[in-house]
Amino acid sequence: MVTAIILINAERNKINEVAELMQKINGVSEVYSVSGKYDLIAIIRVKTNDGLADLVTKRLLAMDGIVKTETMLAFQAYSCHDLEAMFSVGM
Repeated sequence: MVTAIILINAERNKINEVAELMQKINGVSEVYSVSGKYDLIAIIRVKTNDGLADLVTKRLLAMDGIVKTETMLAFQAYSCHDLEAMFSVGM
């Protein structure tokens, strides 16, 4: 499984529209509207790097309202369950 985080700048009057369209794309796990430098953050989970490339270079590129994206590929996942196991060792 390939996980990526996509930081998105959208046209101001299309932020909600972009978020709603993105959540319908296969492989988009979650979309968050956020404060700060970016307007939206999308969590992507696809089977292959080719699937990620297709999503970013074909699906998002064709989407009206997206101004700029920055894609970050996740190397390793850490969850609260892992942290709980780590802190319970020797207790």
